[in-house]
Amino acid sequence: MRVPLGAIFTPSARELAEARAIRIVELPADQIDAAAPPQRTVALGADHGGLRLKETLKPLLASLGLEARDVGVYDEKPADYPDIALKVAELVAGGAAGRGIIIDGAGIGSSIAANKVPGIRAALCYDKVSARNSREHNDSNVLTLGARLLTESQAEDVLRTWLATGFAGGRHSGRVEKIAGIERRYAKILPWPAPAAVRQAPPDATVATVATIAAMIDHTLLRPEATRAEIVKLCSEARQYGFATVCINPYWVPLASSELEGSAVRVCTVAGFPLGATSTQAKVAEAAVALRAGAREIDMVMNVGAMRSGDFDAVKLDMRAVVQVCHDAGAIVKVILETALLDDQQKTAACGLAQAAGADFVKTSTGFGPAGATAHDVALMRAAVGPRMGVKAAGGIRTIEDFRAMAAAGANRIGASASVKIVEAAGR
Repeated sequence: MRVPLGAIFTPSARELAEARAIRIVELPADQIDAAAPPQRTVALGADHGGLRLKETLKPLLASLGLEARDVGVYDEKPADYPDIALKVAELVAGGAAGRGIIIDGAGIGSSIAANKVPGIRAALCYDKVSARNSREHNDSNVLTLGARLLTESQAEDVLRTWLATGFAGGRHSGRVEKIAGIERRYAKILPWPAPAAVRQAPPDATVATVATIAAMIDHTLLRPEATRAEIVKLCSEARQYGFATVCINPYWVPLASSELEGSAVRVCTVAGFPLGATSTQAKVAEAAVALRAGAREIDMVMNVGAMRSGDFDAVKLDMRAVVQVCHDAGAIVKVILETALLDDQQKTAACGLAQAAGADFVKTSTGFGPAGATAHDVALMRAAVGPRMGVKAAGGIRTIEDFRAMAAAGANRIGASASVKIVEAAGR
């Protein structure tokens, strides 16, 4: 742990650090590096059987310019390898670490446990050939090692090879995608068939029919001064044009549910809107009330401040709590990132956290932030989540040209208040 010169540590804090094998290094403030970015961070964990090898490999990671995020264990008391495997796998799946390493006695159990986490491709490697193959052919993102099966020298060779080898792509890309397809088919994070909007790639908006375009749009009215008459009109337009949803503030959910009864149009509302800075309990309660009133989709705002602070665990737990209450009710969850407040690295990490939390979509903006959706952000988000999640673009989308740009970038849901104008322009 790098700390500024003169930092104050209580005796109990120093004892705790010592007990957890944390070395405190005091440096001048200008010599303390910022936290390593995810691509230079390796999540590292071991059970009691792999503790010594874990500590041996730490200096190797440092010599390669990588930051080890050690999740334990820190002593040789008996520990359960699935607990350690889960911690490492969630850091990788959530985007906080680019890769992960897990060590137990044989490496087998940790590999099995880690591969239960969506997005993880854990490989048990026992020599340089298997390490190279797992990266070139399978794009493995977690390495598991058996401390009882390898010498320290052999383990170092395996780790060096695994870290130095890139994914070959080509024909292997299709095979890795088939692995992801199996995962999607049996995933437990969606207890109902995934909606078509999530499963399907965005249509080519240059040739899509008016009906197809309308079915991608959340017809939106989130202005605080919206009246009852405007909500009724919004629902009538949604029925007429066949929009995917009406997206409204929670107060209007009972009215919209009544107006849209018997139609295919779903009711979408928001939670933690528009700042995302409310408590997790408040977001869960808000979502639960809306679901009981008839909402079928919830657009929740991520805790942007926690994300910018690097509190990834808090961000993911916040998302997961809302996802759980929504999925229990058979509803879809979209996580609003407010991309205008994040840099590209934070956007990518946030997408990974939303994916790890089980959300169905990531969404660009609330429409109340400093800027709305951009094609760059949509493309970045689509690349981050791949085909496994939906991407919703919202904020400033007012024309059919805007719609087509977002769809071309990878959005398969569009939030817009100018929905009628867009579909009528598409029909001309």
